[in-house]
Amino acid sequence: MLASLNPDAIVASDLKRAAATAGELAGVTGIDISYDAALRETYAGAWQGMTHEEIIGRYGDQYAAWKRGEPVRRGGGELETEVADRAAPVVLHHADKLPDDGTLVVVSHGGTIRTTIGRLLGLESHHWESLGGLTNCCWSVLGEGARGWRLLEHNAGTLPEPVLGDDT
Repeated sequence: MLASLNPDAIVASDLKRAAATAGELAGVTGIDISYDAALRETYAGAWQGMTHEEIIGRYGDQYAAWKRGEPVRRGGGELETEVADRAAPVVLHHADKLPDDGTLVVVSHGGTIRTTIGRLLGLESHHWESLGGLTNCCWSVLGEGARGWRLLEHNAGTLPEPVLGDDT
């Protein structure tokens, strides 16, 4: 389905699952992949590899603060704003190199994608959670409108349909 968008470029996290997903699209489109470690998932420190129940059991207060939208270094790892600080510039750099009306496919991880979308849309960081999660093998579609980036689809499994009143 994504190949039908006729992408001009693919950039991906260098971690195994994202790189493999990008590889499948590259195989269909013949487009080379640019890998960038800045698109890796959020580093969650001591939380890495723990189940949801283990995190709540060991870090309940920290988890609750994070869910309230407070800036929390989960398990001593990265802040969500730090993830956006490293990932959003990569997306913008590759988008700037596209031809007019070009399409960039970014293959990354749920948390990184959510924070990057939030940053590109100009949302305050405590609102990024409102974008919701991203299911494996689903995607979001952003486009540039008259007033900046717009979220056209989120957690999608189908391609976007034009909406009456779009400013494109």
